[in-house]
Amino acid sequence: MPFIISTAWFWTPTKRRPRHELAPGKSARVFSSPQRSCEDYPMTQPNILVIMADQLAPHWTGAYGHKVAKTPHIDALAERGMRFDAAYCNSPLCAPSRFAFMSGQLISRIAAYDNASEFRASVPTFAHYLKLLGYRTCLSGKMHFVGPDQKHGFQDRVTTDIYPADFAWTPDWEAADERIDKWYHNMQTVKESGLAQATFQIDYDDEVGFAARRWLFDRARAGTAGDTAPFAMVASFIHPHDPYVARPEWWNLYSDDEIDMPEFVPALEDQDPFSRRLMDGIEASSVTLTPEETRRARRAYLANVSYFDSKVGMLVQTLEEIGALDNTIIIVTADHGDMLGERGLWYKMNFFEHSARVPLIMAGPGIAQGCASNACSLVDLLPTFLEIGGGSPDMLGEPIDGRSLMPLARGESDPMDAAIGEYCAEMTSAPVLMIRRGALKYIHCDPDPPQLYDLSIDPLETVNRATDPAYADAARDFAHEVGTRWDSDTLRHDIIATQKSRRALHAAMEAAMADGDSEHWDYNPPSDASRQYVRNHMDWTEAAHVYRFPPLNKEPDQ
Repeated sequence: MPFIISTAWFWTPTKRRPRHELAPGKSARVFSSPQRSCEDYPMTQPNILVIMADQLAPHWTGAYGHKVAKTPHIDALAERGMRFDAAYCNSPLCAPSRFAFMSGQLISRIAAYDNASEFRASVPTFAHYLKLLGYRTCLSGKMHFVGPDQKHGFQDRVTTDIYPADFAWTPDWEAADERIDKWYHNMQTVKESGLAQATFQIDYDDEVGFAARRWLFDRARAGTAGDTAPFAMVASFIHPHDPYVARPEWWNLYSDDEIDMPEFVPALEDQDPFSRRLMDGIEASSVTLTPEETRRARRAYLANVSYFDSKVGMLVQTLEEIGALDNTIIIVTADHGDMLGERGLWYKMNFFEHSARVPLIMAGPGIAQGCASNACSLVDLLPTFLEIGGGSPDMLGEPIDGRSLMPLARGESDPMDAAIGEYCAEMTSAPVLMIRRGALKYIHCDPDPPQLYDLSIDPLETVNRATDPAYADAARDFAHEVGTRWDSDTLRHDIIATQKSRRALHAAMEAAMADGDSEHWDYNPPSDASRQYVRNHMDWTEAAHVYRFPPLNKEPDQ
């Protein structure tokens, strides 16, 4: 379907083809791939394009069964590729989730606890490894890098980030119950949902899409000049992250009467302790929303999901235009989801399904068509990319916590059926830990009662089965695994220590900034106007030849 920029589009729904289900396994599996060194990677490596949303719960896409979501481009990729039905983030917050995605490591291993945790330059990322495998790498859009290293292995970064790169957003676990007013979520964001012609998020995503498309054409131009290196690009958008504000052409794709309301909202007194702390933190326990306000926010969110889907379509069309579609593996995913009023919660920061699940769709050469039911997570993508690029475990600079998803992507069985999550940020004073294995999900936080949900019979997580005699063995085994896997007291001590350090550093940085004696870490994309378009160091016809794609002598006969 042709993509039309800055206008509404329409389509005819396509009939869904049957999918095969993959049986979940029971035992652990580690990343494995052919034993190659980086010197003998295959010459036919596919390109990699990751298209990443921010705060996109898979439940709100047509590909994952939403009844009215208009996401034709995501749906089309799912129809011809592999849809992962139990993919999770490793931390339901922007920066920690993205650092785990980039490094293949859990946030407790790399001290990436919250949205102001530094992502250390010494941590290898998939961008580093793919460069060693011969790829040209690029980041267009958000990755919420905190610290002076704003590239983390990407050779090209073509936009700035949308969020600050310093320590300003550091929480304080020694005052965990205090409301953070300056930069934390509240219900005003929901109350102000609706329409606008422009927002900072729309401006940003339009820039991200344009820059990504231009970079892909630049790679195609380089290819005609003899640079045939495969590319690996991450195009990372901010939508449908709140504020829930949409342009009219996306808002008007939906009507109020087709927007479902939250399915399960416990009474305030029935909320688990952690959920109650979150509600207090975002003011959901004290600020009442009308049904109209809730519906308006959910409609705007759905509109912005369609807006993000349009960016997916634009980039897929660009691959087709440069002749790279058949040799590119496309991955659509997100950093975490959004509760959108489910269970009385909004935004993320918890391990319930709408917050912790992410879409994960892969399509391209070597990818089977179907569904994978095994639990997996974002840390699995680094070893997946290495296998795609022909890498091997011996090139890893640090231990990783994921496994390659390529067996599942090829339609094979995989004995691994687990995902691990850690939340170490606002509105708690101790780590919140999650294990999803098979159909069961276990959530632990030291001061709170444990939670155990059986998603096979209770997908809305309405009944905590941690004290149910029928689940006693599972609850005991999960509790033992938590105690074996984590030292929660030590982890809490380390987190508080980094918080104190970062708050002191931020105060000093602010004082230096006020005196004009310091530089910010926010990424400023390089731009040399003297080398762009037509300049006097070359004949204008030469510039026309360089920029034209396909080259004149390679165009098909008319």
